[in-house]
Amino acid sequence: MTTFLYILLAIVILLVMVIIHEFGHYIAGRILKFKINEFSVGFGPKLLSKTKKNGEVFSLRLIPLGGFCAFEGETETSENADVRSFVDEKPWKRIIVLLAGGVFNLLSAVLFSFLFILIVGYATPHVSRVYYADDAQTLPYCYLQEGDEIVRVNGKKINVMHAFEEYTAKFGEGDEVTLTVIRDGETTDVRLTVQKITVKNDEGKTETYTGFGFQSERVYKNGSVGGAFLYCVPFTAKLSWSILGSFFDLITGKVALTALSGPIGTVSMMASVSRMNWRNIFMLLPLIASNLGLFNLLPIPALDGSKVVFTVIEWIRGKPINQKVENYIHTIGLLALMAFVVIVDIVGMVLR
Repeated sequence: MTTFLYILLAIVILLVMVIIHEFGHYIAGRILKFKINEFSVGFGPKLLSKTKKNGEVFSLRLIPLGGFCAFEGETETSENADVRSFVDEKPWKRIIVLLAGGVFNLLSAVLFSFLFILIVGYATPHVSRVYYADDAQTLPYCYLQEGDEIVRVNGKKINVMHAFEEYTAKFGEGDEVTLTVIRDGETTDVRLTVQKITVKNDEGKTETYTGFGFQSERVYKNGSVGGAFLYCVPFTAKLSWSILGSFFDLITGKVALTALSGPIGTVSMMASVSRMNWRNIFMLLPLIASNLGLFNLLPIPALDGSKVVFTVIEWIRGKPINQKVENYIHTIGLLALMAFVVIVDIVGMVLR
């Protein structure tokens, strides 16, 4: 039952992201006076619908993994001569409407980042165990003490933008590092050297690794309204940059295609991560919002980014590309994209 509830939560989160995206198209369309036929939450058969006085239909459909904002004459000029079609609107207007979905996702990512920083805050390492180089436990590998809170690495503050691991990942054996810690309410600096550490694990077996000679646990600090305002934009930018980096790694082959997830895999991952820690839910919100916003702006056929490219070309040429050709390209792109995510999900289930 618990698993089902987390899966349901993941579906709701994805649906909210799609609604935000389509609402962006809707708001931009309304501002620029485009004719909008329907705003739908979900796909498939209609469950509920309401028609406004201006003819716009708001509907709730059976399949909750998507939605759409349908404009009049999106692919070809409408037969209704009294209504101006989407394709007949000025290119700059269409570009704004096409970009609005992704932009709304990115703006929502900033809002979700604000909530994450305010509610979850950030974690600092608290020393939970110090390792010793001798069985008598008289010669510690480092001069930290249990309960020490590490707040800076070489003078650089640990915060929501920079975790302890980010600062220390570049250090190798023999490097010296100064950690600023809070001990018994007082701040002090402790100098450590990265070295070979030999310890016994919980099973009594000896293990050797390169590190500082202590074990820590992450303790979260509550965020503040000021800190959330200060960091929400750069934090979102950091997430977005990491997503672009992952996409580049995918293109260059550094990341295998099998690392991707389709809708089923994404829902499963979200449910699993949410079950591990309630804080992960708030982390998923800006991450998925940024991901959806950036992905839709890519120049891939059927996505908003590709439609923007075609519109820009039309704007430069002074006349549209053959509408049938463009529609074929987007249709093939959509089918290819759907087939790809299905294959990714199947491969993911097989590998799991």
